[in-house]
Amino acid sequence: MEPLLGVKIGCLFALLVLTLICGLIPICFKWFQLDAATGRHRRVLSLLGCTSAGVFLGAGFMHMTADALEGIESEIQKFMMQNRTRREGSVSDDADSAQMEYPYGELIISLGFFFVFLLESLALQCYPGAPEGVTVQEEWDGAHVLGLHSHGPLPSPSKGPLRALVLLLSLSFHSVFEGLAVGLQPTVAATVQLCLAVLAHKGLIVFGVGLRLVQIGTGSRWATLSILSLALMSPLGLVLGLAVTQGDSKGGRGLTQAVLEGVAAGTFLYVTFLEILPRELAGPEAPLAKWGCVAAGFAFMAIIALWA
Repeated sequence: MEPLLGVKIGCLFALLVLTLICGLIPICFKWFQLDAATGRHRRVLSLLGCTSAGVFLGAGFMHMTADALEGIESEIQKFMMQNRTRREGSVSDDADSAQMEYPYGELIISLGFFFVFLLESLALQCYPGAPEGVTVQEEWDGAHVLGLHSHGPLPSPSKGPLRALVLLLSLSFHSVFEGLAVGLQPTVAATVQLCLAVLAHKGLIVFGVGLRLVQIGTGSRWATLSILSLALMSPLGLVLGLAVTQGDSKGGRGLTQAVLEGVAAGTFLYVTFLEILPRELAGPEAPLAKWGCVAAGFAFMAIIALWA
C-alpha cells in the first residue's frame, strides 16, 4: 500500500470515529438533557448551548460561507478565462469585468437562505394555527413518524423536524466537501494538515448537533441515526476524492459542487440565526455570560480557519 493511500485511509477512520464519539456524547448521557436540569445544572447547560451556538455561527461564516464564496469565485474566473480565449475586443473585456464584479456567490447563498424560508412559510400556510402554539414534532419509534401536537397559548421551543433536517442536510453537504478535499490532497503532509484542521472544528460542530437534537426533544433512536448519517458524510467525500485521484479526472472543484456548497451555507445561516441563536439567547438570565460563550465559540472557529 502506498504511504499516501494509507494516510488517507487512516484519516477516513479518524473522521468517522471522532464524529460518532462527539455526536453521541450528548445523546447517551442524561446529564445533557435540559428538561431534567435545574439550578446550576440548567445554567451550565444553557451556557454550553450558547457556546455551541457560537461554534455554529463561526462554522457558518468562517468555513461554510468562506468555502462557498471561494469555490464559486474560482469557477466563475475559469468560465471567464475560457470565454476570453474565444472573444477579442474591449467591449467583451468590459462585459467580462462587469460580470466578475457581480456577487454571484452571495446570491447563491441568499437563495439557500430563502429556500428554507419558503419551506417554513409553506408549512405555516398549510397549518395556520402554528403561530398560536402548534408545532410539528418528529418521533422515531417504529409506529409514530410525524404528528402534530398542540401546546398552550405560549409556544414552546421549536421541536419541528424541518429546521433539524435542514441543519443536518447542510452540514452533510459541507462534510462531503471537506472529505473530498482531504481525499484530493497530493502529499502526505498536506493530507495530515488538512485532516487535523477538519478534525479540530468538526468535533465541536457535531457535539453541538448532538446537543441541539437532545435539547429540541428528538428521540434517542432518531438522534443516533442522524449522527451516524452525518458521521458517514466526510468518509464518503474522502472515498470520492480517492476515486478521483486514482482515476483520470482532475481534482478541481466543479461548478455544481460550488453551487451546492453555497446553497448549504445559506440554509445553515438560516437555521443559525432564526433557530439556534434566538433559542439560546431567549432567557433573560446572565446575558453577558451568554454573550461571552457565543463569542468564545465563534473565536475558536475563527482561529481554526487559519489552518483549514
